[in-house]
Amino acid sequence: MEQEILTDWIDEYSESILTYILLMVRDYQQAEDLTQETFIKAYKNQQQFEQRATVKTWLFSIAHNVTKDYFRKKHPLQHYFGLTLAERDNQPIPEQIVAMNFQTEQLYRAIQQLKPAFRHVIILRKLKEFSTTETALVLNWSESKVKMTLKRALIDLKEELVKGGITNEIFR
Repeated sequence: MEQEILTDWIDEYSESILTYILLMVRDYQQAEDLTQETFIKAYKNQQQFEQRATVKTWLFSIAHNVTKDYFRKKHPLQHYFGLTLAERDNQPIPEQIVAMNFQTEQLYRAIQQLKPAFRHVIILRKLKEFSTTETALVLNWSESKVKMTLKRALIDLKEELVKGGITNEIFR
C-alpha cells in the first residue's frame, strides 16, 4: 500500500518538483538526483506527514530542504554567506529550454539573477502557482514575509528583464 502511494506521488508531482529543483541548481542531472532524493525522503517519512498541508506542499517542502542541503554540502562557505545560488552554470539545460520562446528564456535568465529568497518565492508563487499559505509552509516563512518578499522580488525581476532588453509590453 505504501509503495502505491509513492507511485501516485511520483506520477503526479515528479515533473513539477524536477522543474522547481532545476530552476535552483541549473544542472539537469543533479536536479534528477535531488528529485529522486526528495521522493525517497518522502517515502521514508510518510508516517510523519501530518496533513496540515497538501501532499504537494509537503513534497515541495522536502524538495526545498533537499536542495538547500545540496548547496550547503557543495559550497559550505558560499552557502553561509548566501552566495551559492548566484554561481553560473553555462551548461545547456535539456529540451525544455530549447522549446522556450525568447521572452520565456529571458524570464528564466532574469529569475536566475535574483537573490535566492526572491527566486524561491517567484518560482513557487508565480511559476508553480502555490498560494501564499502553501508558499509560507514550503519556505517556513510567515505569510506576510511571503507577500512582502514577492512584492520586492517582482520589482527586481522587472528591473532584470528591462536590463536584458525586454520592454514594458511583457508587464501588461
